Amino acid sequence: MSILLILIIAILIAVIVLIKLFASDKFPWIQFYARGRESGFNLSEINLLRKVAIESGIQDPLALFWSVKQLDKALRSMIIKFQSGTGHNINQAVISKIFDFRKKIEFEQPKYKIGITTSRKMAVRQVLKITFPGIGTYTSNVVENLRKYFAISYPVGPKLPLGTSWAGQIINIYFWRTDDAGYVFETKILNDFIDRKVPILHVLHSDNLVRSQKRGSVRAEVNKSAFLYANNANHANEAAEKTSGIKCMLLDISEDGAAILIGGKAKAGISVKVQTKLSGEEVVMSGIVRGVNFNPNKNQSVLRLKAFPLSFTMKNKILGYVYGLFPDK
Repeated sequence: MSILLILIIAILIAVIVLIKLFASDKFPWIQFYARGRESGFNLSEINLLRKVAIESGIQDPLALFWSVKQLDKALRSMIIKFQSGTGHNINQAVISKIFDFRKKIEFEQPKYKIGITTSRKMAVRQVLKITFPGIGTYTSNVVENLRKYFAISYPVGPKLPLGTSWAGQIINIYFWRTDDAGYVFETKILNDFIDRKVPILHVLHSDNLVRSQKRGSVRAEVNKSAFLYANNANHANEAAEKTSGIKCMLLDISEDGAAILIGGKAKAGISVKVQTKLSGEEVVMSGIVRGVNFNPNKNQSVLRLKAFPLSFTMKNKILGYVYGLFPDK
């Protein structure tokens, strides 16, 4: 039998199967399959999505290709079936691919694309990183945002040289806007109120914000106790530790990394592992500390962890929490 004949028979069988699938259903499944192919899914994955859509009671299955709400419903159903062992053809790799598609749809929402162009749009309590040329980097936050200027808490960082005031200084400010991107701008300090009961600075507004470092993954707040362990970057793993590590607070998490609060001073460049439970699941993430914000007044450091590539299983556990598919126990 020639290869051409085998190919023709395979196509005929596929057509017959599709006709049987669609014959008793008024929904335009051919359009569903076409949209699925356009979205990067193969035939078996589209078949699985179709089955999940029907079993989940999704009235418009095409919504799976544009609605995060319907995708969450489908993902929840798939994960439950996988965990119970009743989901044929459902595995961690397939679930991970659906999560990747969900992220793509998430980032197509306007809030991730529009951004801001003026410091007047900064939120109160926005954390700022301030560069004082020739001296160092400081941490602060927005206390009040008014029409002509904004007030910030007194910057925490290197001690200023004797006789130096913040007033009149030209500085650079960087901040990360939640669910958006990073921004940087140059501005001037108008007044230095170090003599107040609560010291603050008044800063001139800027309408020339530069938007950069757009978010690559969705991050969720955690604020939950965890354990931190020293790690060897060459032997990093996701095995749960049986002994207690350094007590810490997991502030937020994404598939790419996490923010961790610890006591004392830390340094960037070290390899660590953080471990906690999210939605009843043991979650372990290893990575490199890419940045540290130290607060000398509280003797605490916030570590910015850049995760090593995650397994499908760990990635799916974390994203299940990030997207709120299951309540945190």
